[in-house]
Amino acid sequence: MDWPVPSSVKELHGFLGLAGYYRKFVRHFSVIAEPLTDLLKKDQLFIWTDTHAKAFTVLKQALCSAPVLALPDFSVPFHIETDTSGSGVGAVLQRNGHSLAFINKAFSPRNQGLSVYEKEYLGILLAVKHWHHYLWQAEFFIQTDHRSLIHLNEQRLHTAWQQKMFAKLLGLQYKIIYKKGADNGAANALSRRAHSQQSYAISSVTHSWLEEVIVGYQSDPAALELLQQLAARPNSRPPFTLVQGVIRHKNHVWLGANK
Repeated sequence: MDWPVPSSVKELHGFLGLAGYYRKFVRHFSVIAEPLTDLLKKDQLFIWTDTHAKAFTVLKQALCSAPVLALPDFSVPFHIETDTSGSGVGAVLQRNGHSLAFINKAFSPRNQGLSVYEKEYLGILLAVKHWHHYLWQAEFFIQTDHRSLIHLNEQRLHTAWQQKMFAKLLGLQYKIIYKKGADNGAANALSRRAHSQQSYAISSVTHSWLEEVIVGYQSDPAALELLQQLAARPNSRPPFTLVQGVIRHKNHVWLGANK
């Protein structure tokens, strides 16, 4: 919370580089940080306004709060809540009513022309595919506000599209449950945000030494310069890449001046 207000692009890169490492624990990280990341764009003047100050404060508060996501417990069935809008899909992975992960994704122009039924169906498939590593081993439950989908396993497959989609669920143990849209607030909100942003969050265990590496970058001028270049143009310094605030060289963690 005591992090000073950035006075230059370089200082802002330092803050966002560290903050980005924890983005998986902050819901709508990209939405909150958008005014700040806009200042990193090429040919953008660094002018700090009230909008940037508010985003900076909100992001610091989110980073200093306990993560709202729980770690998965494989002894308890998982629940997926899905909802779609005209432009995208939102989904929440839950266990005992506690959120484990969020996802929202915009539909491609081709998929935006699908029927409501097909969009709801596609939303379920996107969520199941994204969290397949959690779901393949035991029965799980899918909650949707589209009532006709609860009879998915009993319906005749009249089209090639239905056959293709249904095949993607084969081998999984699942039950689809109807849940009114008014009671499905999280997924509902995520689906309606998908047209402007994509945000993903997932709970996981990370190594504490990586945090030390990221902090160490702040005292390494070469690392800071590399962070700035990679944040602005991810492909500008091959074979270096930037992954959640960590600089990688050919997919290996690059320590810079860290010892």
